[in-house]
Amino acid sequence: IERVQLRELTVIKRNGRRVPFDRDKLVRSLQISLRKRPVDPERVETMVSAIVRELESGGEAEISSETIGEIVMEHLRSLDDVAYVRFASVYRNFREAKDFHELLGELKGDEIKGEEEAS
Repeated sequence: IERVQLRELTVIKRNGRRVPFDRDKLVRSLQISLRKRPVDPERVETMVSAIVRELESGGEAEISSETIGEIVMEHLRSLDDVAYVRFASVYRNFREAKDFHELLGELKGDEIKGEEEAS
């Protein structure tokens, strides 16, 4: 599959290093989060394309890894809660059970908000 690339993106890592953006690395990290989850691969590919498009159209050639992580979490949150928690636990470097508890509390809060808006 050929893809149109709007611009060359550089990722600024937490340690300050700069590396070229690697779409395949993004796909691999999502596949790890989605392992054994009932998510159609086409939906994953659509999500990856949307994330890359969002990054490329952001106007910046250099993007922090934190920004990428936050965008990925936004997309995962609407795709699959379990994958979202898995990704967030690595991205946010969870060390204790309370870290998971807080994140799950956020998800529960979103569910309640969604139910209120629906009624």
